[in-house]
Amino acid sequence: MSTVDRRAARNTVDVDIMVNRSDFQAVKAALEAAGFYHYDLLGVPMFIDGPDGSPKDAVHLLFADEKVKETYHAAAPKLVANDVIESYKLIELESLVRMKLTSYRRKDQVHLLDLIGVGLIDDSWPAKYIPELGERLQALLDDPDG
Repeated sequence: MSTVDRRAARNTVDVDIMVNRSDFQAVKAALEAAGFYHYDLLGVPMFIDGPDGSPKDAVHLLFADEKVKETYHAAAPKLVANDVIESYKLIELESLVRMKLTSYRRKDQVHLLDLIGVGLIDDSWPAKYIPELGERLQALLDDPDG
């Protein structure tokens, strides 16, 4: 978002990090050394900011090439393609959109609508995904005001 319109970027209180499962112990050690506490909520590993931290503002881990939930239509992407923006490695847009379409919570839908609103997603995008996800994206494109 910030590469197109800095004012359209949304700040969130949590952070999502995608890692390879094989790197989990190293990630855990690094985050615990920085004062975070490992916490697991409904099968989602996260690290809360100190003993009084909250899952709402935690560092959430996603595992590359794995489904976050068994009911999801698609797995998270592999950690191979990424963009570097302001020295941060970010997941490429097409993979990020797939993750948002897979989770499809209200906040994911809002993020997708933001991407549509600044022109990063258009009518050509639904064809990039499996039918279930393409239909979700098409519905947002067809009726962005819900």
